[in-house]
Amino acid sequence: MEKLKNVCMMLVMLSMIVSCGNKAKNDKAITDTNSESEEQPPNIVFILSDDQSWTDYSFMGHEHIETPRLDKFASESLTFTQSYVPTPLCSPSLATIITGLYPKDHGILGNDKVYDRSGNRKENRAEAYKPIISAFEKQTTLPDMLKEKGYLSFQTGKWWHGNHKVGGFDYGMTHGDPERGGRHGDFGLEIGRKGLDTINSYLNLALKEKKPFFLWYAPFLPHQPHTPPQRLLDKYVSKAPTEYIAKYWAMCEWFDETCGQLFDMFEEKGLTENTLFVYVCDNGWVQEPNKNTYVKTSKRAPYDLGIRTPIMYKWKGKIIPKMDNQTISSSIDMVPTVLDILGIEKPANLPGVSVLDNIAITERKGIFGEVYAHDFDTIENSMFYNMAIFPPYKIIVPDPVRKKGEVVQLFNIEKDPFEKNNIAASNPEIVKDLTEKIKAFRAE
Repeated sequence: MEKLKNVCMMLVMLSMIVSCGNKAKNDKAITDTNSESEEQPPNIVFILSDDQSWTDYSFMGHEHIETPRLDKFASESLTFTQSYVPTPLCSPSLATIITGLYPKDHGILGNDKVYDRSGNRKENRAEAYKPIISAFEKQTTLPDMLKEKGYLSFQTGKWWHGNHKVGGFDYGMTHGDPERGGRHGDFGLEIGRKGLDTINSYLNLALKEKKPFFLWYAPFLPHQPHTPPQRLLDKYVSKAPTEYIAKYWAMCEWFDETCGQLFDMFEEKGLTENTLFVYVCDNGWVQEPNKNTYVKTSKRAPYDLGIRTPIMYKWKGKIIPKMDNQTISSSIDMVPTVLDILGIEKPANLPGVSVLDNIAITERKGIFGEVYAHDFDTIENSMFYNMAIFPPYKIIVPDPVRKKGEVVQLFNIEKDPFEKNNIAASNPEIVKDLTEKIKAFRAE
């Protein structure tokens, strides 16, 4: 009888241990994985929109733009609507997404290195950028980190940093040779606009080799040139105040359609079940009504119209869908989240957290942002603005040299999401606290 009691007690203790383990899983917003998925780690797809405001999706409340495929994707994902990229410009933003580092740490501050604009501009630009590419090649990217798990990595779409191999990709569309038009994607910019045949070929290769893969889908959409299919333009012309806006709205839906084509391709190949899809936009865009350009408070600006974006994580049956309108997240979290899922130790220099770790993401109170010159030199010579976002407050601190005469701006982004009312003068203690936080961030 005594032995039977001991056995029963051991079973109870074992049950408690299993229960605690399951609770830890739930605390990370991810369900249990089975042994089969542990043997075959999930494929990973990063989907990147290019120049699109955080407001310009149906599920984010736009009255006219229709994004049915991304709406469905958002409903099936752990979706953070209060999310950010650290800088409102393509090249440095993409560099953050692939490394998990802030611009000050990965070294890509703008789109071009300062160069001589006389003579052969293309050649001068390429020569000036060579040391930037060489330095970036030494960074550890997500494709580099995935190699230990046997992943193949594929690049399509936007890519600024030379050949795709600079980013650790095994295969890619971008050659990066300036003498053949290489700058920010070259042949990669055809993906989406001219179909997804290259992605189909990559997926077939991964299936043939029976390897997990990482896919970078960064189409040149809805980015200029705004040349949507006529059927989509016709749909929006009567709804938009101007043709410029109609073209932009149509481009947003065109991008949405290509995402749907990508999702359908994965479904047809039986890849949906074991694929982690992550969505983010590189930076914002608000279309000027009567010009072929953007409103100056969006792209390249420190405001939320330049840096805010929804970020979504979908892994069918594994990540619990939720529409999170409160928790602050950033593109610096994308790499740590992938590493967490795969059980790869996060490098100590990565500032982000796994969004599946509820404790870590809740305990983090804020994130930071940086804006540098489009043609950059050093950090000291190129800084425009520093931002700190600690809800409900966001501070914008202009550089005293390059933005001389501009004032510090403080906003309550929960009450004032479009940053119309600068409350810095009436909140000196908050300004002081956030300014000190920026100083500490810069010193890291």
